[in-house]
Amino acid sequence: MNFVCRLQPNGEGGFIATFPDVPEALTEGATREEALENAADALEVALLGRMKDGDDLPLPRKARTGAAVRVSAQASAKLAFYSAFQQSGLSRSALARKIGKDEAEVRRMLDPYHASKLSALDEALRALGQRFVVAVEPA
Repeated sequence: MNFVCRLQPNGEGGFIATFPDVPEALTEGATREEALENAADALEVALLGRMKDGDDLPLPRKARTGAAVRVSAQASAKLAFYSAFQQSGLSRSALARKIGKDEAEVRRMLDPYHASKLSALDEALRALGQRFVVAVEPA
C-alpha cells in the first residue's frame, strides 16, 4: 500500500507532509527525511482509524509528483483483509462459518489494533477469494 505524499516547506525550515488520498493524514518534520518518517506513521494511523470507524479505504492513486509512502506490512495485511471483507458483503458470522472459526476471531481480525497472525488473515483472505503476495525490496 503506497500512497503519494506531498512535502511543502512549512516556513520555518521544515516540511509539511500531506496525502491527497487521505487528507486526515497530516504531519510535519524538521527535515525531509523526518517528515517522510512521520508521514508513514500518520498514514497508518489514519487508515487504521478509517478501518476502526467502518469507513471505506481509499485506493492509492498514481501521481507524477510526490514521494511514495508505505504503511507497515502488518497494517497492510489488516487493511487488505478489511477491504476484501467489506467488498464481500458477508457478515462476520458468515465469514466465521466459512473459515471454521468463532465470530469473535473474525471480530479480532477486523480490529485494527489487535495483532492478528498473518496465517489467520491469509486463511480468511483465501475464503474471500484473494491471497497475500509478499515481496522484499531494498529499503
